Amino acid sequence: MIGAAEKVKSKALGLGFSKVGIANAEALDEEAKLLQEWFGRGHHGTMDWMARNVEKRTDPRTVVPGAKSVVCVALNYYTPLQHSNSPGVGKISRYAWGDDYHDVLVGRLKQLWSWMQEEFPGIDGRYYVDTGPVMDKVWAERAGIGWIAKHSNVITQEFGSWVFLGELITTLELESDSPATDHCGSCTLCIDACPTDAIVEPYVVDANRCISYLTIEHRGEIVEAVAEHFDNWIYGCDICQDVCPWNHKFSVPTDEASFEPREWNVAPQLEEWKEMTQEEFAMKFKGSPIKRTKRDGLMRNVRVVLDHPIQEHT
Repeated sequence: MIGAAEKVKSKALGLGFSKVGIANAEALDEEAKLLQEWFGRGHHGTMDWMARNVEKRTDPRTVVPGAKSVVCVALNYYTPLQHSNSPGVGKISRYAWGDDYHDVLVGRLKQLWSWMQEEFPGIDGRYYVDTGPVMDKVWAERAGIGWIAKHSNVITQEFGSWVFLGELITTLELESDSPATDHCGSCTLCIDACPTDAIVEPYVVDANRCISYLTIEHRGEIVEAVAEHFDNWIYGCDICQDVCPWNHKFSVPTDEASFEPREWNVAPQLEEWKEMTQEEFAMKFKGSPIKRTKRDGLMRNVRVVLDHPIQEHT
């Protein structure tokens, strides 16, 4: 007889997720301590909203009373095109080349949850894709999806770190998987490659120096000491992932059509983009993750890169 956990996993994979794992819903006491230390060091930058939800963020039972399990999913988004290293050409993180992953994952989690409610009547639950106070990387590690690496991204042994994560917290008690184990070893390539020294120590990222944070979440101007090392990134940054040996070995092109790159996102011509109107921004980035930074934020990033161009690589 197939158990409940196996049924849930089979359904999730059938809906198109690349990986699925299950963890016990319990308080993340050690992670809560580390998170408070991270806040105390000011590494969260201007993301003060994170500090207001620590209890919810570190205990899923405060989000779903009576929660027993956290079903974690991952979806491969890798596309093999490469970024340009030419002056005047911007760089956008691979995850934002195509359609907004929130829409894709939420749609599938909604289907999974609807099926679970029919299959197991009377259960309660909620699902998230970067939409609530959930430590998605920690849960992915606990559920065996992959391990949190030195650059703070989750690495899977099947797809590298090119995966989106989602969670479904439920009162349904399911057999849990073994946590993933760390396979970074002595490698420090991601730390050494970061042009702004944002990875201040293994597994600890200072958002104030992180190009990804600065180009997406940060509001306001970029300090000169960091701006001069932007390496032409105008939305996000893939440097720490691009140098990772696991990504060199295990990157697999996604079969999700929604993540196929929009042609203008792979090699944006900055001189053409710098005068983009609000109407053009809204049209070009409809249904795209890039809309998060808003037009003013994207134009700020374009100006920073134009003012600090990289030297052409040979």
